[in-house]
Amino acid sequence: MSTVAVLDYGMGNLRSVAKALEHVAPRARVILASDARTLARADRVVFPGQGAIKGCMQALARDELRAAVAQAARERPFLGICLGLQALYERSEEGGGVAGLGLLPGEVRLFSGDGGRLKVPHMGWNQVRQVRAHPLWEGIADETRFYFVHSYYADTADAPETVGVTDYGSRFTSAAAYGNIFAVQFHPEKSQRAGLRLLQNFMAWDGRTEKC
Repeated sequence: MSTVAVLDYGMGNLRSVAKALEHVAPRARVILASDARTLARADRVVFPGQGAIKGCMQALARDELRAAVAQAARERPFLGICLGLQALYERSEEGGGVAGLGLLPGEVRLFSGDGGRLKVPHMGWNQVRQVRAHPLWEGIADETRFYFVHSYYADTADAPETVGVTDYGSRFTSAAAYGNIFAVQFHPEKSQRAGLRLLQNFMAWDGRTEKC
């Protein structure tokens, strides 16, 4: 039986993510992993998150999860969601500047709000344009709308790791992929049919970028 670990570091909507994974992969074993040993035993890992990046990185360091997360992201199918995307980059300007895991190059910045024209946080449904093919896009139409809730964004829209972009005042990375890592700024567990399809694709993915 395949095991998927949902990283539990005290932040994030874990229950809805776990329930969505159970729905799309009823034969898989979905576990919450709050320690490095449990995380290491999983066949695939989901890194969800909501809240502040500083608290996230402090929690990973306090619970000795940082090294385990980095190792999982090098070895197994790995899905980052929302803060779980932002934490993969080198740095966020949130909280005066916080170092991320550095698994992806680039920086996370605060939305400007386009001079007050746009509300911050960016909340609600928005389109994702697929700028590069990937197995996790299988069965999901280009420019499908997904559900977002965030004030900070990955300022890496032109990076080779970017596989999806979204416009909100400026263009930002809404999906990134590198090797066995796939990460999204939106919440697939809140994005109805398209979000469930992406999670289903992840549960069937072997971590390779080419289509089978």
